Amino acid sequence: MLSKRAQNRVELRTRILNAARQLFGERGFEQVTMSEVAAAAGVSRATVFNYFPAKYNLVEAITEEVFAYFSAMLNTALAHDQHPTPVLVRALFSHMAGIEMYRSFYSGVFREIVRLRVGLDEGGDAGRMREASLQLLEQLMARGQERGELLARVSAAELAQAFDSLTNGTIVHWLYEDASDSLRARLERTADIFLGAVATDGGASRGEPLPELVTPSDAPESPLAAVRRG
Repeated sequence: MLSKRAQNRVELRTRILNAARQLFGERGFEQVTMSEVAAAAGVSRATVFNYFPAKYNLVEAITEEVFAYFSAMLNTALAHDQHPTPVLVRALFSHMAGIEMYRSFYSGVFREIVRLRVGLDEGGDAGRMREASLQLLEQLMARGQERGELLARVSAAELAQAFDSLTNGTIVHWLYEDASDSLRARLERTADIFLGAVATDGGASRGEPLPELVTPSDAPESPLAAVRRG
């Protein structure tokens, strides 16, 4: 159990991070200053720098929480071993479409998150969380190959990397293009492309009921819970 002092520090850090999320969603990463984050959080500028020495550290903390949320989905997918792997893969694509509700936020910070993903410090918390999520994704792909549900002509690690690249590429294009269709529709088509190439049934799982991968009992609170939708 945390001491009162430690609990206060956690609550203050969360308040600062929530203020940054809100401002990034409204105005974009580049346009927000640390002084504005401090004002929105109701603390001094020095306090913000005490917890987050630079804006980079704010985005790194947000990125870490995004990876933690994705890891929770992957753990749930692995626990649903009664479902075929292609169905679970479709469920992952579908759940990632939840970003659509927070388009303004992601439009403001996703480029920074992508930059972090490309050059994450392996010793940092976000880097460790990203590696953990990729390992879970690799486990899911390996299980699908062992069951004969996914083709084994490439490694499970390569399948995990392909999934990661396809999902992030689809999200980036949707965020920064004048997209007339929904992110969910795009991710459904991306799932068809991925499974059409690697599923032994050729992607015949399309249309099957998808399991719920995020529930209050097995996942942390959404990292965007404090951000207004839009």
